[in-house]
Amino acid sequence: MLAETICSAVSVAGLGIAAVMAYRKRFLSAARITAYALVPLGLVMTGAVDWIVNTAFSPVAWAGFGVLGAAWLLFLSTRAVERRRGERKEITGGAERRTVAPGASAPSRAVAAKPPAGKSSGEDFSDIEAILKKHGI
Repeated sequence: MLAETICSAVSVAGLGIAAVMAYRKRFLSAARITAYALVPLGLVMTGAVDWIVNTAFSPVAWAGFGVLGAAWLLFLSTRAVERRRGERKEITGGAERRTVAPGASAPSRAVAAKPPAGKSSGEDFSDIEAILKKHGI
């Protein structure tokens, strides 16, 4: 009962602030504040607040959350082990031939192609300069 009263009061206060914002011609802010103000009222009307209050003080519900957390951790750990095993199989196995020695370092950056014969090794900004001149810059 107390939780519903608090949620209703928060909603009324938020709607009041939204009305002030609308009066000041800040309609986008007023609409956003209205949306936030209606959330607690909607939670009360759907019964979610009663469910949360009953869950917060129920040891069985907390044990259920513990079981769900354990299941989630078990799932994540099995996925991590599965990924590691998959990487090991790719590294050690298969009929695929290796193109790089196992202890080799990562390849260096590719060598840039030589510039065309008539141009210098510096960057060519002639196209950009033409566009800027065209627009008077």
